[in-house]
Amino acid sequence: KVIQALLLAGKEYVCVMRLHSDIPENKVTKVLDEFQGPLYQRPPVRSSVKRQLRTRAIYYNKFLEMDERNVLFRVGCEAGTYIRKLCYDIGEVLGCGAHMQELRRTRVGPFTEDDSLVTLHDISYLFSQWQETKDEKYLRKFVYPMEKALELIPKIIVRDSAVDALCHGAHLTAPGVLSLESGIKIGDTVAAFTQKGEAITIAEATVSSEKMLKLDHGFVAKTKRVMMPRGMYPKMWHKTQQ
Repeated sequence: KVIQALLLAGKEYVCVMRLHSDIPENKVTKVLDEFQGPLYQRPPVRSSVKRQLRTRAIYYNKFLEMDERNVLFRVGCEAGTYIRKLCYDIGEVLGCGAHMQELRRTRVGPFTEDDSLVTLHDISYLFSQWQETKDEKYLRKFVYPMEKALELIPKIIVRDSAVDALCHGAHLTAPGVLSLESGIKIGDTVAAFTQKGEAITIAEATVSSEKMLKLDHGFVAKTKRVMMPRGMYPKMWHKTQQ
């Protein structure tokens, strides 16, 4: 149920870009630095989305090394960014043309290649260790709580009295808000949490964080996905009499 949150999370890639002619290294690094911030992109012809102009953010471009016409760099970007289109655009600015030769994803949201990646061999070994010892520390090396996937999403902490209603699909109202992170804008994806740090729902903010704290009634977030089972918290709401 948290996959949607990961699809919307920022990504990091390591890319090998192949230049179509010889270009000095200092010129390549200079152009890479220029491709940061919001950029216009039109998806490639072979893509899974409609080919219309859109804006995507490049958080950073880090030049790593260059071997003749092969350029290795690391890029952090907004979800939905096409790296092969980025390579093409960099080649156009360089004046030589370029294409993406290799690509490896190294981060999705809070999950990085260094500290979150496990192989099937690792899972098989750790699971066998758990079977022998019944010590959960082996399982916890590759099974993470779903809350980890929501680490980078703005959070709203709700009162215990509002939890069960959210579990039934209700939208979050102002009286149920206990605290929240700053910087939330209308339309942002947010996560509702209990005071114990348990994930309840993924929602869409209908008001900004500044206004949310000032309201005493009305909806503040529209529920999109419920993650907590019903009945975990006492029911403290009543159906309206017809």
